[in-house]
Formats: sequence, C-alpha cells, structure tokens
Amino acid sequence: MKKYILTLHFFVVLLGTSCGQNTDNTISTPEKPILSKELVVPDLRNPWGFVFLPDNSLLITEKEGKLILYKDGSKRIIKGLPDIKVAGQGGLLDIALDPQYSSNGYIYLTYVFADGKEKGSNTALLRCKLFNEELIDKKVLYKASPNSTTSHHFGSRIVFDKEGYLYFSIGDRGNRDENPQDITRDGGKIYRLNKDGSIPTDNPFYTETNAKKAVFSYGHRNPQGLVLNPFNGEIWEHEHGPRGGDEINTIKKGKNYGWPSITYGINYSGTKITDKTKMQGMEQPIHYWVPSIAPSGMAFITTNKYPNWKGNLLVGSLAFQYLERLVLKDNKVIYREKLLDGIGRVRSVKEGPDGYVYIGVEGKGIYKLTPKS
Repeated sequence: MKKYILTLHFFVVLLGTSCGQNTDNTISTPEKPILSKELVVPDLRNPWGFVFLPDNSLLITEKEGKLILYKDGSKRIIKGLPDIKVAGQGGLLDIALDPQYSSNGYIYLTYVFADGKEKGSNTALLRCKLFNEELIDKKVLYKASPNSTTSHHFGSRIVFDKEGYLYFSIGDRGNRDENPQDITRDGGKIYRLNKDGSIPTDNPFYTETNAKKAVFSYGHRNPQGLVLNPFNGEIWEHEHGPRGGDEINTIKKGKNYGWPSITYGINYSGTKITDKTKMQGMEQPIHYWVPSIAPSGMAFITTNKYPNWKGNLLVGSLAFQYLERLVLKDNKVIYREKLLDGIGRVRSVKEGPDGYVYIGVEGKGIYKLTPKS
C-alpha cells in the first residue's frame, strides 16, 4: 500500500513538473460550500449541451445520440435526428438556439457525421426546427472534410455574436501535424457562417485560393468552450491542451493560435512537443492551465444572483471534476476558485433565463446552482 501511495504521489508531481512546465496551481477552495445544488434533470449519461426554450423547458443533447426535451418533469425523446456516428469522443455534441428563435424557430446542432467518400467521419453543423417533438426542415450547413478514422478531437461548440454571425469549433481530429496550421484543411479551427450557412464575404480567408473560406481562426487543438463575452462583444474560447496547456483565448479574425507550433503542454508520454511557447504571428492565451483540468463548457455571469460574481467566468473541469470560477481584470485571470469539488465530470455550463447557473454533469444530470445564504 505504501508503495502504491508513493507511486501515485510521484505521478501527480510529474504531471506538473515534466519537461520544465510552468505549474499553475494557485487555485483557492472555499472553507465551506458556497453553492447549493439542485438536480433538476436526473439520469443523464453525457449532457454535452442544453438550451432553454421560451417556455422554460430544456432541450438536451446526449453524446450517445439522443436529443431530449425535458418538460413538466418528464423526458421526451425527440425524433428525426440526422445519422450520427457515435464513437470515442464523438456523437451528438452542442446545441444552440437562433437569436431570433421566437420568430424563426431555428435550432443548430453539431454532431459527428460519416457522410463523404472517405472512411471515418467528421464534425458537421445542422440547422433544423422542432415540431411535435420531431426535428423538421433539416439542413446541413457545414460538414468538415476529409473524414478521419480517429475517434477524438471533434470539438465542438456553437455561439452567436452580437451581429448574428454563427461561430462553431472543430478539433484537430488528432492530426496535429497537418490540420491546425493549414487553412486549406478542416480541423483545429473556429468557423464563422451566416445563419443560413452561407459564408460572410469579409471572412479573413474568403479570397484566398483553396482556403476553407468559413475559417475565422486557426491553430486550435480541441475547443470545447465557445461563448460570447456579453460585456465587450468578444468571442471567447477554451481548448484542451495535451498534457498541460489547456487555454483560454479571445478569438480574433484571421489569427493563428499556435497549435502545435507553440504550446504550454507536453506529450502524454512526458516528452516535449516543442521548446516554443511564443512565436511571432501567433496569439498568446489569456490564461493556460498546468496541469490540465480538461475544460468543457463555459459561461459568463451576467446577473447579480451571486454576490460579487458579475463578470466572472465559469469553466467545467472533466479531469478534476469540479466547477472553476475565474475572476478577470483587463482580460487576465487574477483569481481562481474551485467550486463543487468532486461533483463529477462537468461537461456543460449555462446561465439560465432566471439568472442562475446550470451545469451538466456526466452520469448524473443537470444541476441548478444557487448561492448559500
């Protein structure tokens, strides 16, 4: 038993110190719980994403390929989903409502689709409507190519900016040496579309020969957080690093975010990917984690429901199974706090229309979080 404890301790230390990584362990844990949690939707396996409909019911994506309507205390399985390839990290992923949903009824989904000449699959974006608990008027707005037989790094999140443009993410599909730095290839990118799937003519690579014209930024690894900063209108993203080097970035038009030419992470084996953490022409993250927390889901606090939290950022941790609160100043993280330690793998984070935070936890469900008095 003593030998096991020593070995485990060595492994944990190694995670933070291998190959000269700069450790970032300055996270605080409240002495007493400061949040109460209420399980509002029980018995979910992997609630990748969810949205609130105007009647306060919930539409929830389960990675295994189910879309669930939760209404009046009961779950209803929505029919009419597209063909979804469920394998590894892939399946049914994010969901978002059109900013004008109340008038046009459009819903957007990202999922893994095997359509194409090549073997394997890749991430796709679908627009549809919900009618009588069935998806109708389905249109694939984007399908990444070529397919890959790998089963990881699909991304994917969806968000709209204040002008109504649609952004979504696709991971590098495990092909770090080709996809992220090549704008003629899908993968390792943030994309921007018009809501009908057409490509804005002012996209940064719209006029470049052979470029993927929908690409808005590149050099990403596996983005599973994508939100609008409601205070300044910026698109914020977080992505999984390898071992260490998870990042938070502000997404800017045409910019290169460096993967894998620069990174604060290392290979899972402990060897270096590169000696470089900075290069001219490549963006720096506003924050990075070492060791990796495996971030998924992200939300800004915009209400006064939580004393002194307005403007803070919440991020879920898959690896360490908690919710992280980040205090920001001038687009820098100045304080980190660990909340709900041990709750489980936090996959999705949303601020609800009632101003309270809701989180999707794998193997459990969706919780509503309220401050303890």
